[in-house]
Amino acid sequence: MERVLLTGASLAVGAGLGASLCGFLSSAERRGGAERLGLLARVPVLPVPSVQASELTVSPGRSTAVMKYGFPSLANIKTRESYVTSYDPRTRTASWVIEQLNPASLSGPSDRKYCDFKEDDSVHLYHRSTNTDYRGSGFDRGHLAAAANHKWSQKAMEDTFYLSNVAPQNPHLNQNAWNNLEKLCRSLTKHYLNVYVCTGPLYLPRQEADGKLYVRYQVLGRNHVAVPTHFFKVVILERAGGAGVELRSYVLPNEPVDEKIPLERFLVPIETIERASGLLFVPNIMKRATSLQAIAAK
Repeated sequence: MERVLLTGASLAVGAGLGASLCGFLSSAERRGGAERLGLLARVPVLPVPSVQASELTVSPGRSTAVMKYGFPSLANIKTRESYVTSYDPRTRTASWVIEQLNPASLSGPSDRKYCDFKEDDSVHLYHRSTNTDYRGSGFDRGHLAAAANHKWSQKAMEDTFYLSNVAPQNPHLNQNAWNNLEKLCRSLTKHYLNVYVCTGPLYLPRQEADGKLYVRYQVLGRNHVAVPTHFFKVVILERAGGAGVELRSYVLPNEPVDEKIPLERFLVPIETIERASGLLFVPNIMKRATSLQAIAAK
């Protein structure tokens, strides 16, 4: 298994004082400003309690926690109880979904039997997928942020059943190899301080008989929900004690995959996913980490 060490200097925080505006104001303007400040001084100001950084992520799986390493893109961001997503209205599914896993988020009273797949009312009717689109299609409604990752809260688990967090997935893949990859991500919480998981679809080109490359994918239902050719999962692993970050990136085809094939065979260099998806992960990570160890395929 190839390991590539990417090193970078710590993010330098520039702190500089701006030039005072007073030198550029006339005396009349300064007097007017003083009068306005006098008025403001008479307005009661309510004290704002200080907030420690740790307080922002008290609840396990909170969507605010996944903002630590930024977002791979900034289009159509939606925040849920347990994850953050970027929705693609053209494909009727997400471009990516980010969630934070830890032992606290993986345990709790929530139960999948109380959850139902549902339309996302925050998406315009023209760009929304429905359960009818999937009916009889032969594809599963494959979770991007997995339901089992968010047992800490029934609401958090229910949020994973929005169809905007779903993509058409081959049933054999969904129930076997992909399920195993989700279990692997959960098991990593036993060995790392925090586990951030970004999941999304890919639409990769294929060479056809004429020798040219084409991107072709099926669409489902009256809303033309795009069927990905592949899926990716980028896993950001924080080592304890500030010892750096480890990155694992996987790509699996949206077709039956033999469970006997080790998941390590689907590891790819992160650049492969960045180029294919139009997303960027490494620059965001390097802003918050002094070193990045990227584990690639054999």
